[in-house]
Amino acid sequence: MKTLETSVYFGPSLYAHFPVIRLTLDLGALEEWPSAKLGSDFTSNLIDSLPGLKEHGCSYGEPGGFVRRLTEDDGTWLGHVLEHCAIELQCVAGIDVTFGKTRSTGDPGCYHVVYEYEQEEVGLEAGKLALLLLDSLLPEELQDPGLRPDDWTFAEERDEFIRFAQRRALGPSTSSLVKAARERDIPCLRLNRYSLVQLGHGILQKRIQATVTGETRHIAVDIASDKEETNKILGDLGLPVARQRLVYGEREAVRAGRRIGYPVVVKPLNANHGRGVSTRLTEEEQVAKAYHQAREHSRTVIVESFIEGFDHRMLVVDGNLIAVSQRMPGHVKGDGKHTIEELLEETNQDPRRGIGHEKVLTRMDLDHQALRLLEQNGYDQTSVPPEGTVVFLRSTGNLSTGGTAIDKTDVVHPDNREMAMRAAKAIGLDVAGIDFLTTDISQSFKETGGAICEVNAAPGFRMHVAPSEGEPRDVAGPVMDMLFPPGTPTRIPIASITGTNGKTTTTRMLAHIFKMTGKTVGVATTDGVYIGGHRTVEGDMTGPFASRMVLRDPSVEVAVLETARGGLLRRGMGYRSCNVGACLNVQADHLGLRGVNTLDDLAAVKRVVVEIAKDTAVLNADDPQCLRMADYTKAKQVCYVTMDHNHQLVKEHIGAGGMAVVLEQGIQGQMITLYDQGAHLPLLWSHQIPATLEGRAVHNVQNAMFAAGMAHAMSTSLEDIRHGLQTFDTTYFQAPGRLNVFDDHPFKVILDYAHNPAAINSMVNLTQKLDPKGRKIAVVAMPGDRRDEDIAETARLIAGQFDHYICRRDDSLRGREPDEVPRLLQDGLLSAGVSKEQIQIIPEEHEAVTTALQMARKDDLVLLFGDNIDRCWEQITQFRPEDGATSTPDEQSTSLSGSGSPTPWVTDDAGASLRVPKEAKGSTSPGGSSETNWVRDERGVRLARESDD
Repeated sequence: MKTLETSVYFGPSLYAHFPVIRLTLDLGALEEWPSAKLGSDFTSNLIDSLPGLKEHGCSYGEPGGFVRRLTEDDGTWLGHVLEHCAIELQCVAGIDVTFGKTRSTGDPGCYHVVYEYEQEEVGLEAGKLALLLLDSLLPEELQDPGLRPDDWTFAEERDEFIRFAQRRALGPSTSSLVKAARERDIPCLRLNRYSLVQLGHGILQKRIQATVTGETRHIAVDIASDKEETNKILGDLGLPVARQRLVYGEREAVRAGRRIGYPVVVKPLNANHGRGVSTRLTEEEQVAKAYHQAREHSRTVIVESFIEGFDHRMLVVDGNLIAVSQRMPGHVKGDGKHTIEELLEETNQDPRRGIGHEKVLTRMDLDHQALRLLEQNGYDQTSVPPEGTVVFLRSTGNLSTGGTAIDKTDVVHPDNREMAMRAAKAIGLDVAGIDFLTTDISQSFKETGGAICEVNAAPGFRMHVAPSEGEPRDVAGPVMDMLFPPGTPTRIPIASITGTNGKTTTTRMLAHIFKMTGKTVGVATTDGVYIGGHRTVEGDMTGPFASRMVLRDPSVEVAVLETARGGLLRRGMGYRSCNVGACLNVQADHLGLRGVNTLDDLAAVKRVVVEIAKDTAVLNADDPQCLRMADYTKAKQVCYVTMDHNHQLVKEHIGAGGMAVVLEQGIQGQMITLYDQGAHLPLLWSHQIPATLEGRAVHNVQNAMFAAGMAHAMSTSLEDIRHGLQTFDTTYFQAPGRLNVFDDHPFKVILDYAHNPAAINSMVNLTQKLDPKGRKIAVVAMPGDRRDEDIAETARLIAGQFDHYICRRDDSLRGREPDEVPRLLQDGLLSAGVSKEQIQIIPEEHEAVTTALQMARKDDLVLLFGDNIDRCWEQITQFRPEDGATSTPDEQSTSLSGSGSPTPWVTDDAGASLRVPKEAKGSTSPGGSSETNWVRDERGVRLARESDD
């Protein structure tokens, strides 16, 4: 049993609309060993290892369902068992995940095991540990001998996994804030491995780091961190504070203790979580010792008067008191039988206690402070305290040092409430933890005394959301309401565009429409990420990483995101939902790759974009695959796009008040028309859109219709849509590689990135409509990872449509031989009736483009299907027509290099023309040897000997 492939999906994917991991598992010989065949010992040992599996419902939908699957009939296969183990291991580590499914890949013994995760690293480790566990439970003869070391034990590995998971988990305070955000449908993005989280998207985003928010003032944090300054500010306002002195040495600390009057408290100036704090000190020796302990945490130490009373944390958010918790210092309670050390061990067994902030309570240790307190009270760790006696091991009530919390929110006195809110406002904190000592929080401090000992920035929420006693309080909700008041938007509009062809052009069209309205648009597309029209990252950016770049940018007001098949299959989407999702078409491309073998398979992948659309799904009504997607969307409405004004289904949809974009015939041509809620809204004539080349580029007419429909669904005015489309063209600078036309030569050049039969056919149809006076020359290629039949289909589509064909390959071979794709294209052209004389094989793109440009003459049309678009465009613009464009047809048949003298050609076995440069005859190699009997291509590569005699 081994893992063949691991895929991590960040968001919506073919498998789920939330993050999942997919393991491709090969069971090998274990395919013949389902769980029931492995025997009852396997099942019982598995349940003993992970008791929580008993609660898994599996397909039965009730606790115990998975155990039934293990034992009924033949049982279930180990891929399915691994899925449940990976889920349960995460649950053991405190991560609430439930989803999983396992399906056969179609190959014998191979399965896709899919399960939910929250933290990527933890989810991956869960899968690895689940595999090791299952192997350890198999009969010895079925185990993989090299998979586990001899001293491997599941108990140790499980505990290490739990610690691993807890180190990477959000703390309880941050987790509560993220939970509150998600309950309000506020998107959350974790920005680092710690507690920095983005809430909201783009220009609407806010950030938190633990309980410090983007609205927390730096100066307020500085003041709160300076305990002396805080004490002075509060005291000057008449708020109750302890008398205190700032000291820098042991003698000064002792002197301050005498002046203030015992008992006193010694603590660091700017530490937190109760570190280095010593309380109720009554002797100079204690003060001296406590000074050095505090000095370990801060250069400056405070000595202040000890206030009698219980320690209370009063949480103030946005000027309002939200929760109050009485904190009890860490302690054990005697039973008259066990030692303090044994009582502590028993206390730490409480499942609510963990290490640090991993759980609602923290484990305690018998450290220096605990031993000092025991000594003060006449105990040591071997003492057996009487039954009911409380023995304190901590002097402060911080939960992070083992304290417990009792909710007191409902009984706090109004005077104390007002005092806490005034203190938070005085320091200037939006989220503040006021530490207040009093004997009774339900009585006014004016009567019982008491004092504020600290004001904390970034107060912990753990004691409020999960108190040891009393009612849990929603303290994260008010923070969300402060950052995003009810009714305030938290998401920028997101448009997601997928399909086989037209994605990039439609993405750019829609982005241009929004840009012309004055908005800062974030765009992710095939050639990079653009923010406000400036390319910030170059490359194919159509996956989840790119979309997150856009959504994290604080200047973006609208996101237009091209969503390609590859990103969906490899990583899923980078966001949970979009406002408008469009599928332009589903056509044969990339079939046979990554498990996508049919158009139905491809449609299921692209349908994800439509499934997560919240407001509008925009679908091609002329494409049956797109039309069927309407049954899967949960969007509020569907907008159909059709170029057939008699489309019956669309007519019925319009009649029911639905939205549609229809290409209608009119006196002056074809009118793009919007229908919405019964309204008939003529938009503009197709020939008025520059990108359509006066309506001839039908595919761009359709792209414009999709852009118009999406813009309208996102509440853009008709006038703004018209203006955007009328000012969008397909120049290289606005849409590189998408119908880029260059007319500055005596001949016309069109550069396009079309790389599948449907896209290439659209460009072929366009060239027929352009009807050039001269010849038509095509430079054609296909990516190496396309199927042979797709390459053959491309050749069939272009056959008979051009006067000359140059077959090349892409820079990336994608598993093919260097000249394999060009030769497959040549074979297809020959099979379709194209003569040998019309076909050249020039594998390198640069040389192929150069040859086509040199071959062209006045009034010709050169159609270049480009791979490296930037390089091709530079070649086109830098080419000098005088190098060959004005020569006669007879001259061009022999002088294609621009040298003015005939250049001989030879023909290979398949009939393809191969140039023999003049210098190849009688040339001498750098080493001095004669190579007169070699034929070379333009790159100098030897092709064949003229004679071996």
